[in-house]
Amino acid sequence: MSAVMNTYNRYNITLVKGDYFYLFDDNGKKYVDFATGIAVTNLGHSNKEIAEIICRQAATLMHTSNLYKNPIQEEVAQIISDLSFGGKVFFCNSGAEANEAALKLARIYGNKKYNGKRYKIITMVNSFHGRTFATLSATGQEKVKKGFEPTLDFIKHIPFNDIEAFKNAIEPETVAVVLEVIQGEGGVIPVRKDYLDSIRRICLEKDLLLIFDEVQTGIGRTGEVFGYQLYDVKPDIFTLAKALGNGFPIGAMVARSEIAEYLSPGTHASTFGGNYLGCAIAKYVLKTVSDRSFLDSVKEKGNYIRSKLKDIFGDMGEIRGEGMMIGVRLVDSIPLSDFIDKAHKNGVLTVPAGDNTVRIYPALNISYDVLNEGLELLNKTIGEFK
Repeated sequence: MSAVMNTYNRYNITLVKGDYFYLFDDNGKKYVDFATGIAVTNLGHSNKEIAEIICRQAATLMHTSNLYKNPIQEEVAQIISDLSFGGKVFFCNSGAEANEAALKLARIYGNKKYNGKRYKIITMVNSFHGRTFATLSATGQEKVKKGFEPTLDFIKHIPFNDIEAFKNAIEPETVAVVLEVIQGEGGVIPVRKDYLDSIRRICLEKDLLLIFDEVQTGIGRTGEVFGYQLYDVKPDIFTLAKALGNGFPIGAMVARSEIAEYLSPGTHASTFGGNYLGCAIAKYVLKTVSDRSFLDSVKEKGNYIRSKLKDIFGDMGEIRGEGMMIGVRLVDSIPLSDFIDKAHKNGVLTVPAGDNTVRIYPALNISYDVLNEGLELLNKTIGEFK
């Protein structure tokens, strides 16, 4: 019997080695990886440059705590600031922690600026923001809250892409709205541009904080460094994690400077957040994915994948997404778990999502040869349902 707590429904696959776009199990079977650890290893497994950075930095200095100045942390914060809207950065270790930090910043903003009269937060149905107590309360899926009731009662969930629902949800006590520009766990559902424009305008009119959860959409996955840049709508706060460390745990919460000032020494902290090793990796990742030619290649590959998937699935699946954040909403007659199991047997890894959707998340630097190999395996898989 395993000593690991039983908190995951794991597939019967034991992976032991990665080589950029492939994973290998303990029986030597090779898989094309269209999962990337749920949009984490954007630059591939066992990336040689990243492995060298890890070895070099680990041999120099890994961690000192945030009691001391950290020049690599300063450098990475500046890169993120320059690539976004010039804000300030708080470093942590995961997406849940980044979102927790954003919720705390919204709370202290409402408390200090409005004498505690603004504290309520609006989030979206089918959203996913993490599994800490605050972030599971913010998540718009009942399944993650089961057994943990009562959850925080100052968070209200509304239908995604419904501007009237947003207007009706605003109360005098509302301080912020949190959303994903593409709902990943919810089924790879993009936000509508007109909806986002309207939310931004209303937030400015009413001094509500607009918070984007970019944990899954960030770091080049959509063909822009940050997903919100597809829509030309800037948030007040956004969060990052997952691909920021290409598999090494690191997260970040980014806020406009005038809002970030509400967090002062003693109001929030992280022992490991922004350590030397994590930041050394993040620096390389950010410099790689922010190159315009790299981002253009992500868009080109994304268009190619979606075109091929339309041919492969036909009327058996609806293709969704932006860049290389792609979902296939399977027809109801095809159980998602059955499709993924058959895909595993055929040698391609994918990720389940809500709304009977399979996520297709290849590494952003994947070659067309391996991409076509994986697409052919998906073609084989869907063929077994015809």
